[in-house]
Amino acid sequence: MPPDSEVFALAQQVGERLRQRGQWLAVAESCTGGLLGAALTDVPGSSAYFLGGIICYADRVKVDLLRVPEPTLRQHGAVSEQTAAAMAEGVRQLLRADVGVSITGVAGPDAEESKPAGLTFIGIATDVSKTHRFQWNGDRWDNRRRSVIAALELLVRALEL
Repeated sequence: MPPDSEVFALAQQVGERLRQRGQWLAVAESCTGGLLGAALTDVPGSSAYFLGGIICYADRVKVDLLRVPEPTLRQHGAVSEQTAAAMAEGVRQLLRADVGVSITGVAGPDAEESKPAGLTFIGIATDVSKTHRFQWNGDRWDNRRRSVIAALELLVRALEL
């Protein structure tokens, strides 16, 4: 399947900025199930700046691989600002990247843990961490696509020279 032109253009911008900075990126994805990693690797030459990622759909993977603290998951849930921040920093450390990005959310169509469908948090970890909250209103596919676009846009901004 050919890449989405909007997503591809954003992924190219992320790659150009990472290449200019000589930095490496790693991703941790829950609700997007690898769509962000796929978007990044659609760009030829992405092996020069993209290390890889962890698809951490189950909480056990978040805890065991990304070192998300269990109390964070108990207190705030998998879909939370705190979990997104821990996932981004966890993948950054695990893969020894300069930049870590995470996506966790409720893709839909149903709400989970009293959180509405479309609620999404994206974390960016560099020397500092920042988390962003989104509320999408589309179907499952649209919510996931919009999360990938938002993550790429946040990366473009975070990597401005």
